[in-house]
Amino acid sequence: MQLTLHQTVIAIAEAMLAGEPDKDSAAARVAAVLGAELPWLRQAAGGAIDRFGHRWDDTQADEVAPFVADLPGFVSAWMSDERLTVIRILRRSPVQRRLPPPLAQIEVPQLPTVGDLADWLELSPADLEWLANRWRVGAREGSSPLHHYSYRACEKRDGRYRLIERPKSLLRAAQHKLLHGLLDRVPPHEAAHGFRKRRNIVSFALPHVGQQLVIRLDLADFFVSVTEARVHSIFRTLGYTTAVARAMTALVTNRVPSGQLAAPDLRGKFDWLEQQRFRTRHLPQGAATSPALANLCAFRLDTRLAALARSLNANYTRYADDLAFSGGAQLLSVADRLPIKVAAIAIEEGFAVQPRKTRVMPRGVRQRLAGVVVNQHPNFSRDRFDTLKATLTNCVKHGVASQNRCAHRDFRASLAGHIAHVTMLNSSRGAKLKAIFDCIDWDEPVSDEHGTAV
Repeated sequence: MQLTLHQTVIAIAEAMLAGEPDKDSAAARVAAVLGAELPWLRQAAGGAIDRFGHRWDDTQADEVAPFVADLPGFVSAWMSDERLTVIRILRRSPVQRRLPPPLAQIEVPQLPTVGDLADWLELSPADLEWLANRWRVGAREGSSPLHHYSYRACEKRDGRYRLIERPKSLLRAAQHKLLHGLLDRVPPHEAAHGFRKRRNIVSFALPHVGQQLVIRLDLADFFVSVTEARVHSIFRTLGYTTAVARAMTALVTNRVPSGQLAAPDLRGKFDWLEQQRFRTRHLPQGAATSPALANLCAFRLDTRLAALARSLNANYTRYADDLAFSGGAQLLSVADRLPIKVAAIAIEEGFAVQPRKTRVMPRGVRQRLAGVVVNQHPNFSRDRFDTLKATLTNCVKHGVASQNRCAHRDFRASLAGHIAHVTMLNSSRGAKLKAIFDCIDWDEPVSDEHGTAV
């Protein structure tokens, strides 16, 4: 078959990579693809092995193709009267790469092909393609049965809105399998305390108890800031082929249709920049996989900020989008410059700090992190306690549905978790909240994001 220049060099590169990095066998594979044993093939194969042989199994054809295109033998053959003709395509069998040394001790599912991924997720190939949006459902449409998410705007305490993107049942099941069967096995940075087993806001706050200075910063739009490309790189780092990583990435990222953002319940609640981010594939807030993936994508950020803290003899921890530093004299000496340095590092790592939420808290003021006061000993802040108490009381008086404003799928477990955190820090306050919690009528139907009783 007569192919273009690009197609021909890709075919040659794929043939070289389709077997062991041996000069004679690689040249023979290319000869089989071109239907002729050309004099420059052994030299070409030897050069490719010299350049890429140290990572032969991980090398992609599009990396080798430019090398092939620049070979004098190939250029002469391509420019001659008898153009090179590809008579067959020879590709290597998909191979899942080995994990990098720091992750060598964990076990991940072996899924070298997209078909293997579909089997593991207990999906048909057609369903996997549909969930991965290979059918290219219109991005400009409003709500449609073909879309995999439902949307709800949840008001924040500052009056702005958070977009909750809830996956529908089939996609939700696939995401849970990816979470529990793969992502939960990959450890995030030690400084990360959110969305991890045996870590919580208490473990996040404890390193900062009794310090001369505590500095709190907040990352803007934590989930939405994590792009499709960064998620794809996580799956590639875990050894998956490009095709499998691309399918996994499509299952755990989302782009919000423009028509949905213009729907009556969302219109006017997000500014232009927020809408542009929503229209680009990102981690959806509401998907089970997003917290774990956000932690992994923030690994380099955590590494750099932890190193910065060590250089100042200070402490650093992160709980989701909350960053905390604490320390003594060295940290005090750079208190005015540290937020600027942290903001610069965050930008370099694909995140952004919200300056208006930065707090520099010396010992003489109330030092609070994620609702935990850390001045002398950790304690749940009074205003957070009062807010939680009011929510529980309103659940008793007006019903659970009146308080579940963000359509939390397991609102009961969410409230129980908050009470557990209070109890860990202050048992008497925890007991008061638990007594109110026990009076709630949980048999009353609670609406999910579709308005359906559950």
